[in-house]
Amino acid sequence: MRVVMKFGGRAVANGEKIKTVAHLIKRFKDEGNKNEIVVVTSAISTVTDTLLETANRVAKEGNTEKTKEFVDEVRKKHELTASEAITDINELERVKEEINERLAEMEKALIGICLLGELTPRSLDYIGSFGERFAAPILAGSLQSTGMEAVHLTGGEAGIITNEEYGNAQLTGSAEREIRERITPLLENKIPVVAGFIGETKKGTITTFGRGGSDYTATIIGTAIDADEIWLWKETEGIMSADPKIIKNARKIPYISYIEAMELSYFGASVLHPRAIEPVMKKEIPIRVKNVYNPEDEGTLIGKEAEKTKKAAKAITLIENTSIINIAGTGVRSISDVAARVFSVLAANNVDIIMISQGSSEMTLSLVIDSAQLERAIGAIQSINTGGTVIRNFTSNSDVCAMGVVGAGMAGAPGVAGKVFSALGKEGISVIMISQGSSEFNISFVVKKEDAYRAAQAIHDVFEMGTGS
Repeated sequence: MRVVMKFGGRAVANGEKIKTVAHLIKRFKDEGNKNEIVVVTSAISTVTDTLLETANRVAKEGNTEKTKEFVDEVRKKHELTASEAITDINELERVKEEINERLAEMEKALIGICLLGELTPRSLDYIGSFGERFAAPILAGSLQSTGMEAVHLTGGEAGIITNEEYGNAQLTGSAEREIRERITPLLENKIPVVAGFIGETKKGTITTFGRGGSDYTATIIGTAIDADEIWLWKETEGIMSADPKIIKNARKIPYISYIEAMELSYFGASVLHPRAIEPVMKKEIPIRVKNVYNPEDEGTLIGKEAEKTKKAAKAITLIENTSIINIAGTGVRSISDVAARVFSVLAANNVDIIMISQGSSEMTLSLVIDSAQLERAIGAIQSINTGGTVIRNFTSNSDVCAMGVVGAGMAGAPGVAGKVFSALGKEGISVIMISQGSSEFNISFVVKKEDAYRAAQAIHDVFEMGTGS
């Protein structure tokens, strides 16, 4: 059996956890001599966030001494992690040496950013890549300590060749062939450990897929090498009917289709990266979301066909840090022209739109975006209103939460939307905006932030998502 196993940041949060992961991989390898494994690792928990925050800070502060102090903290953290995870002394020394070489590269880059007072998207990708580039040698070293032959690779070394769209890199046409040619020969006698989240341009410049991109790395590799399954190891049971921190009776969904999983991931469910499903759909490679603390459990299987159940809706998900922008056209131009100008300028300023709703009779357009991008979005919209001939006025509101109800059973089923909004009405919750895609697998809406958790619970209850099929 050929499997790609991806481990998230919390699964490799410290040396003891990495050691647990190494033994889990070894157990699967020992179950059958013909089992072939590719491992994809995230950075150690919180490291990437810290790297990106620090890069932004040093660009503003210009303090080289603080930069050196930060690098030393990162060194101590990873050397301690390596010491806990790797029992072979010679292997440990080799890994520590490599970490220190990469730390020297990182320090040089951070000091450069510090002195220039400038942080480009390219530099941000370079700094952000170090978390995975530290973690991969440690995990490979831990595997070596258990008696397995392992080799660690960066995304570029694994053949993940991308364009130069920093922070949201796209694969080139030759990437699948490159990955297959570089990874497949290693499977005969080694376990490749690939640094997730990162790729490389043809010129050798490091790029990233955006936050959570290690899932995407795993499915890219799985597709290229024709894996039998891709296992995404998390700290959850699998894909849940709702966030268990919000909904107490949330339950694991044993099976879900590709389309349903995509809807959930695009709409805020943090279990999967939004782009992770796309590569596997053509070859119909199953993805399994498994619990690293309960490896015997089968988790959630993601496959091609939607499962027929009595439930129209399977899951409720929400995005909390959102803002809504309401744009009114002047009437001088058609709503299509207004929309075209708005979407073009937002795209040019890298503002991602989560939801759209249009009121043609009133010449209005409502957009939901990430609150972190609101200031940039407002500036972009103001720039197109030359002479006041495009936009009459626009308003924004950050006191909102976007929500999505997902399920294949919703398609063509009468009364589903009525059931959703009736449940909200009984709770006295007003809906600010509504949107539904052509697939009918998702009904999206916006409510006040203070009403979001009650809304989620009401919908979870009305569709009995907390019980079996």
